[in-house]
Amino acid sequence: MTTAPGAARDRRPTPVVRAAVADRRRLRAGAGAAAGLLRRPVRERSDPYTGSRFEHLGGGGDRPPVMNTVTAEDLLAVQTLSVTIPSQVALDLLEGDLGRRISALLSRIPHDLDMVDADAADLEPGSPADDAWRLLLKQDGIGWVKAGKLLARKRPRLLPVYDEVVKCLVGRPKSYWLGLHGALRADDRALHRELLELRASAGLSETVSALRVCDVVLWTHHRDDHRRRGCAGG
Repeated sequence: MTTAPGAARDRRPTPVVRAAVADRRRLRAGAGAAAGLLRRPVRERSDPYTGSRFEHLGGGGDRPPVMNTVTAEDLLAVQTLSVTIPSQVALDLLEGDLGRRISALLSRIPHDLDMVDADAADLEPGSPADDAWRLLLKQDGIGWVKAGKLLARKRPRLLPVYDEVVKCLVGRPKSYWLGLHGALRADDRALHRELLELRASAGLSETVSALRVCDVVLWTHHRDDHRRRGCAGG
């Protein structure tokens, strides 16, 4: 059974998520490689990492003119993270009822709110974000990874990228959204501040969200082990 990112109503930080994400050694170990991936243009890499364009392609999915509408640029952006929205679902998002329903939910999700500043109610079951995730999940060919990546494109400051690699690393929590939310707010927001410091030390623009820094650091840290060990991250 698939567990939604905001599935648990318990508002306490999930211990496993908090331990995995807030491990300072892990952050520092992955920070250098992650910064390189986020900084360097695709054309400069022998092993291209197109994910550096995910957040900002076409000006970003959360820019005011399109922040509540799924666009063709959003669909291309998720492809930079190695997933593809099936063509029928893509057309429905761009031109059909699904797009209108997602737009209505996006209009209720703040576009300028960082996860660390959000209330748990913004992320838990029954929230517009969780409703949007569940609506996408009902579509043919849209699993939990694709649904989460599309929403992360539309709300990069509030909703994290969550895939098999990160899920494996943090121990398959009942609620990654709420666990990460608790980790970012713990100890007077120490983890959030460290992510901002990593962003600054890497020379990244302030338009790169703290969540995106966290996503890439965790993914970079566990990616090779995940592949080598054949972890069951799904």
